[in-house]
Amino acid sequence: MVKVKLNRPTIERLLARRNWSQNALAKRLGICSSYVSQLMTGARSVSPRMRRQLLRKLPDLTFDDLFIIQGIVAAGEEDGAETAR
Repeated sequence: MVKVKLNRPTIERLLARRNWSQNALAKRLGICSSYVSQLMTGARSVSPRMRRQLLRKLPDLTFDDLFIIQGIVAAGEEDGAETAR
């Protein structure tokens, strides 16, 4: 299973270039600003629906520009490597 997080540096550069605040981005996406804040800090993963919405609203950016895919380490594994027996 994987988690998809926002690529925070890319989003921050986008906001600066467009002179937008996180609140302005939230309004454009039709979501509350607290959810944008949670996405930006990594407290929440980006849902498939929100990924589609971001890609639609920011067509000049690709999936790889906007998001970071993080793997989840299974129990008994360290850094994704299997434990020696």
